[in-house]
Amino acid sequence: MIRLPSFAYLAPRTVDEAVRAIADAGPDGMLVAGGTDLYPNMKRRQFEPKVLVGLRAIGPLRGVAGSPRDGVRIGACTTLTAVATHPGVGRDYPALATAAGLVSSPQLRNMGTLGGNVCVDTRCNYYNQSYEWRKAIGFCMKKDGDICLVAPGSSRCWAVSSSDTAPALWSLGASVRLAGPSGERTVPIAALFQDDGIQYLAKRADEIVTEILLPPAGGWRSTYLKLRRRGSFDFPILGVAAAARLEGDVVREARIVLGAVASVPREATKAAALLVGHRLTTEAIEAAADAAAGPAKPLDNTDLTHPYRKKVTRVYVARALARLAGLDQGPAQQAIA
Repeated sequence: MIRLPSFAYLAPRTVDEAVRAIADAGPDGMLVAGGTDLYPNMKRRQFEPKVLVGLRAIGPLRGVAGSPRDGVRIGACTTLTAVATHPGVGRDYPALATAAGLVSSPQLRNMGTLGGNVCVDTRCNYYNQSYEWRKAIGFCMKKDGDICLVAPGSSRCWAVSSSDTAPALWSLGASVRLAGPSGERTVPIAALFQDDGIQYLAKRADEIVTEILLPPAGGWRSTYLKLRRRGSFDFPILGVAAAARLEGDVVREARIVLGAVASVPREATKAAALLVGHRLTTEAIEAAADAAAGPAKPLDNTDLTHPYRKKVTRVYVARALARLAGLDQGPAQQAIA
């Protein structure tokens, strides 16, 4: 049995108390909300904090407020189940509701939080293993080693972004509110990430994600599709979030964001630009899907082969856009037998 190491647990009651606690803990501290990813990583000694600052007792970090006309605020500690089943989120921001509902399994969605999934650790076949397994191969750059075992000649880590909700929120134009020792700031969710498998978050270590802010939903349609081997539990092999603002049947704005194909959610800006000013016809969808496959740069560090994951990107983008057009009502995920 793999056991948790010893640690001190702090349970602040306010955001200010949590900010002070994580600042005082310094490099020995980590934040925890649902803990569905952090605790298993601690058991495998991928994370080794001496102090955990728990956020579950802070009531204002939970709940959904606002309106589709003015925008919606979701507390970072709102559970994924609550996000997935919220009628307003499902109606006005369906990509987010779908993505939250496809994270892991029902039991873990009842514990896992939206903020936790947005900030979830990157993944790699060489990293997400037990300590003894990793020791046997000499460890990797992401923890305890000095080379990337996926690309040994590279100077950086290529672990893959593993969040379902981050691509969906990116496609919706969401922002996050951060609280830290210097006060609060709001940044677009696209600015929260950086293309490095180790330092994948641009926020400071002493900052807390307190809210996710969704813009007004008027005129926007959105969807999220997920590829994974099993029908539940697995992290994405590919995630495709697509959103479009239509006037009549003409696209005025569009975003396509790919998950699990790089160390960050990858926006397919050229593909989305091909849709603007056009109707979502079969021809327009095919052209955008062809262009969207370009930003997908999967490596051989997650499930299935990377050539297959590259090819299926085009298929999933086409399905997502067809769904926006009302041409495809198939399932939101595909499980590989």
